[in-house]
Amino acid sequence: MLYHLFDLLKDYSFPGHNLLNFISFRAIMANMTALLIWLFFGKKFIKWLERHRIYDGGRNPEATQIGERHYWKETEEEKARNIEKKKTPTMGGIFIIMSIMISALLFCDLTNIYNILLIVTLLWMGALGFADEYIKVFKNNKNGLSEKQKLIGQFTLALGIALTVCLSPAIDTHKLITTLPFMKANEFDYSILSPFSGQLGVYFTWGLYLTMIIIVIVACSNSVNLTDGVDGLAAGTTAIVGVVLGAFAWVGSNIIYSEYLSISYLPGAGEIVVFISAMVGALVGFLWFNTSKAEVFMGDVGSLAIGGVIGVAAVLTRKELLLPLLCGILFCESLSVIIQRSFFKATKKKYGAGRRVFTNTPLHHHFQKGGNPSVFIKDISKKKVIDDPKLVTRFWIVQLILAVLTLALLKIR
Repeated sequence: MLYHLFDLLKDYSFPGHNLLNFISFRAIMANMTALLIWLFFGKKFIKWLERHRIYDGGRNPEATQIGERHYWKETEEEKARNIEKKKTPTMGGIFIIMSIMISALLFCDLTNIYNILLIVTLLWMGALGFADEYIKVFKNNKNGLSEKQKLIGQFTLALGIALTVCLSPAIDTHKLITTLPFMKANEFDYSILSPFSGQLGVYFTWGLYLTMIIIVIVACSNSVNLTDGVDGLAAGTTAIVGVVLGAFAWVGSNIIYSEYLSISYLPGAGEIVVFISAMVGALVGFLWFNTSKAEVFMGDVGSLAIGGVIGVAAVLTRKELLLPLLCGILFCESLSVIIQRSFFKATKKKYGAGRRVFTNTPLHHHFQKGGNPSVFIKDISKKKVIDDPKLVTRFWIVQLILAVLTLALLKIR
């Protein structure tokens, strides 16, 4: 709104009237606004959640069974910790979305197609997560939405985003090229994968690209959701990813910088920087209250929304093929769940009893418990339990290394 207001007043000369024309200034202001909203009003929002008994364990956490998701016997310390977590307010993602939206409405160009798609993604995925949390908290159904219902909601949005990206004249997709290191000029053309020539090859390439967009958005949304299991883990890792995606958008929107780094030039993509900056600011503000011991959880409201935004931002900046490296922590969290489920089903069918690769999934639970599930079951007292703050810090360090590697790879020919 401020951006459009100052645009209307551009004919009037007054001090600072031209500042909002600079993406860098608006990005800084969006980031600080989202952060300050959390610092000044976050505690009040948490108190509001507590007054309305919106807890991770439902509205009556004292009556919630603890430890039912673990197949091993929990220690007394773990039981106490899990009971305490059940009494922690959830749905903090609502305030994350609110702080992002306030910042975006103030400083983003609301006519820009990139911002429109990011805002729609944030609200759509947030609504999907809210529906899931509502069932868990207010309907006392710990399962929330079924996997099928979540996937339908995610797929619907992803399909809409994919069609918009492919068909909108405001987004330059005359060539289906994305960024990929070790390729000539760091560019990969999807048409290379087409086994057909002529018009059929064109249709195949577009279909492949559309499918890729859907997979990326759905996968990112679910990955952040799975990673959100330890205080500060999801918010910290996604904030790091957000900084890198913002940097990619900044460089890609500048014809000189994009040519220097040999990545696709994307006119208008600089607006993504402002929105992503708002998201990073909101996540850092949320971390103020979410680091161990957490005062609030983001819940599915926040994790599905943030994951969706990361996926869409990667697609819009043509960096979707870099996500396995850039989002290495998120990728491994999801992969661990897929491996665990597949191996368990396969061994159950073959041996009559399922076996596990990891102590527990997602992956952060495996590292919490120290490794091999068979050894763990034999004698729990001999397994070293890693403290949550240490685990989260190590995951952050790994994510930082992956982020730096992703940026560095662009200069490798």
